[in-house]
Amino acid sequence: MSTSNVRVTNLQPLSSPRSFIDSQPITPEIAKTVLDTRATIEKIEAGTDQRMVMLVGPCSIHDEEAGLEYAKRLAVLAEEVKDKILVVMRVYFEKPRTTVGWKGLINDPNLDGTFDMQTGLERARAFLIQVLSLGLPAGTEFLDPFTPQYLADLISWGAIGARTTESQTHRQMASGLSMPIGYKNGTGGSLQIAVDAMMAARSSHAFLGIDLDGRASVVNTTGNKAQHLILRGGASGPNYDEESVTLASSLLSEVGLRPNVVIDCSHANSNKDHSRQPIVFRDTIRQRAEGNAGVIGLMLESHLNEGNQSLGDPADLKYGVSITDACINWETTEELLHEAHASLS
Repeated sequence: MSTSNVRVTNLQPLSSPRSFIDSQPITPEIAKTVLDTRATIEKIEAGTDQRMVMLVGPCSIHDEEAGLEYAKRLAVLAEEVKDKILVVMRVYFEKPRTTVGWKGLINDPNLDGTFDMQTGLERARAFLIQVLSLGLPAGTEFLDPFTPQYLADLISWGAIGARTTESQTHRQMASGLSMPIGYKNGTGGSLQIAVDAMMAARSSHAFLGIDLDGRASVVNTTGNKAQHLILRGGASGPNYDEESVTLASSLLSEVGLRPNVVIDCSHANSNKDHSRQPIVFRDTIRQRAEGNAGVIGLMLESHLNEGNQSLGDPADLKYGVSITDACINWETTEELLHEAHASLS
């Protein structure tokens, strides 16, 4: 008579992280892009590099062809503005859901509820290699604590999301990640949750995870001091305005953290209206241009074409349109980054 796994329908073995890395290896050129970008973001956080970092790209990757077309355009734009702006492409494969919904390319790569996660991880890694082969660094949100072992060697910037910032599991995971991490304020708008997460992740931890061979392991970490707060608004409203930024900077300073914030132009800051992202973007650039060096970056949800669409029959999906949060289109993205470059110059 079984007393465990009574609600589990199936357990499928997954290949080890090492097997993925060996079959889809990182090249010296890609490694240099990853490491150089991580180092530059840390310099931006420290105030020794005066550029802004901008995390730009689709809300999520569901169609690698459209995603790669976007990446090729972004690589050109990144080169044009690189003296004032460090561009990192949003390459999001994991989507936390408030209730239910499509959870991202890793979870359901075929968009049909078959949940072929082995294929999802393979496709995610292959896509990252394609993006980085363009010389374009990638950033992502880490959700499942096993995912970093499969993909983190290709990531230059990471995020802990609004739904997971308060999670001890994610704070511990962040303490061992190799790249700078941004912590979003909570969905209700709480900044303290994110500040507490930053303090926790700076410390060393021991927790359960897997090693590169897929074996259950005790993971011991040193703590991650490369960090910043992401303001994304909340149930209480937007928080990109000067008063909110000042409050966030003060909270960070009070606990001995650098007063660095990145403004998320989407989510509650735009009242979930993608057409309002430029308003948030321009106000943030104004704050930075007027001397607030603590505003170190911006996040834009952007795709080839604007808006979003429901996930129905995959064959009926419009090309280059998000199936998660609505995005601004490429033309608007290009205009905003050129405009920011001129203002910061």
